[in-house]
Amino acid sequence: MKSFRNSRWFAATAVGVAIAGGSAAWSADRSGAPVDAPSNFDGPPAAAPAGGPPSFATVFQKVSPAVVSIEVTLRASPSDVSMMEGGQDGGVPGDQAAPPPFPQGQGNGRGWSFRQVHPGAPDGRDLPKVHGAGSGFFVSASGYIVTNNHVVENADTISVHMSDNRVLKARLIGRDPATDLAVIKVDGGAFPYVSFEDSARPRVGDWVVAIGNPFGLGGSATAGIVSALARENVAQSTLIDYMQIDAPINRGNSGGPTFDVQGRVVGVNTAIFSPSGGSVGIGFDIPADVAKSISSQLISYGKVDHGYIGATIQQVTPDVADSLGQSSTNGALVAGLKSGGPSERAGLQVGDLVQAVNGHLVTSASDLTRQVAFAHPGDLLHLTVLRAGRQQTIDLRAGLRPSEPTLADGSPGGDGGAQGGAAAAQSSPTVLGMRLAPLTPADRQRFNIAEQAHGVLVRGVGSDSDADDKGMKPGDLIVKAGDRAANAPADVDAAVAQAKQENRKDVLLLISRGGQTLFVPLKLEPKAAG
Repeated sequence: MKSFRNSRWFAATAVGVAIAGGSAAWSADRSGAPVDAPSNFDGPPAAAPAGGPPSFATVFQKVSPAVVSIEVTLRASPSDVSMMEGGQDGGVPGDQAAPPPFPQGQGNGRGWSFRQVHPGAPDGRDLPKVHGAGSGFFVSASGYIVTNNHVVENADTISVHMSDNRVLKARLIGRDPATDLAVIKVDGGAFPYVSFEDSARPRVGDWVVAIGNPFGLGGSATAGIVSALARENVAQSTLIDYMQIDAPINRGNSGGPTFDVQGRVVGVNTAIFSPSGGSVGIGFDIPADVAKSISSQLISYGKVDHGYIGATIQQVTPDVADSLGQSSTNGALVAGLKSGGPSERAGLQVGDLVQAVNGHLVTSASDLTRQVAFAHPGDLLHLTVLRAGRQQTIDLRAGLRPSEPTLADGSPGGDGGAQGGAAAAQSSPTVLGMRLAPLTPADRQRFNIAEQAHGVLVRGVGSDSDADDKGMKPGDLIVKAGDRAANAPADVDAAVAQAKQENRKDVLLLISRGGQTLFVPLKLEPKAAG
């Protein structure tokens, strides 16, 4: 989104969880069996506001003993050293670089809790140390603490500061980078704790209070309202529908809880959107139901195995929907398949529109990713797909989702090669503002196109065309146009003619670039006057 281009995403360090006023809501296995006794925070719930601003004093007194400050140490990376020496623009001195702007805010998973770099040995033999601070909360009397992955990732030491001034050493139990959640543990017993209540779903406009450790100032409470639900592609994870709140949260809040006025934890504060690095009232929480599921698996197994189908998918925009003859933008379009992956083995095809998983509607590409990721490897998935205008079911067994760095390395890449020149221009027809040509051996070498790749080569793109607006470039290979394979420029021209005859506004092209495929809808040229 262009309006966000000059702003920054920061992970925040506060975790929100619902307190189940006396019911055992914490589970240590996938069946939901309780790990510990119910929450030991008894007593009457705080009264909901009846007019003016409420007091959150009762809620704070009730739940704050379970909220902890977390301090970590680790060796600095070269980028940390560069920042310490002034090599990064913006941010608080000692912090790592902020992640890219929305919606690509993946980041490196380390720089968004409150961290400061301290010099190492004078002779330079040792890298300097990074000291970080975040938040967390007890979920069992036996000492399990939930926090964000980015708070404790790569930590050499972890210490927990409790509200009664005790400082305890903690050890890592497990991390899940895909959802930015982690569990640590301290030794001992009878710790005050809260429980996840996954049925406590807040509404937009409900009051909330966040408790955490902003900028190392532990035991801080801030209040606000739920601003929005189901925010996608926020912070590090594409697997979460985040809850947006305007309770001020800052660096150091990551991993601490956000409560409603009944004292129930409703989300895990994980990120903020900010032009300056400080709070501007736009914070994001991992919902309690997701945090409960992931954290219980981390306690039981030390890791979380996410489902995977081995398909590249993309969003169905209005022009993509039009090119498919669909009135709705629901679903996810299959743009590529991993060779030998679950989808290819099951018979899923490029161009299939996935409409449902196990009967649950797929509303977007992100929604499909989440539904698949929260399945377990080996689960049987029934995909309802639309293919060539007909609905059918594809049954496949989910595989194991690769690590996030592995998935990132497999993202589309390549710049399409050098700009196309004038060679063979006389035999290259122009379609939708693109100069097209059959693929030749010389083209393969010039644009670094693999021998097994086939299609129609884009030699040039008009600067005033929709193709240029959509990012088409010389060296792109048109693999499919409409519902037909593209082996010659005439196939693309024929697909355009057919789309016009069917009174569509767009024609859908499957493009190959750098070994990756992507669907691109292009607007049709106006029909010539009769």
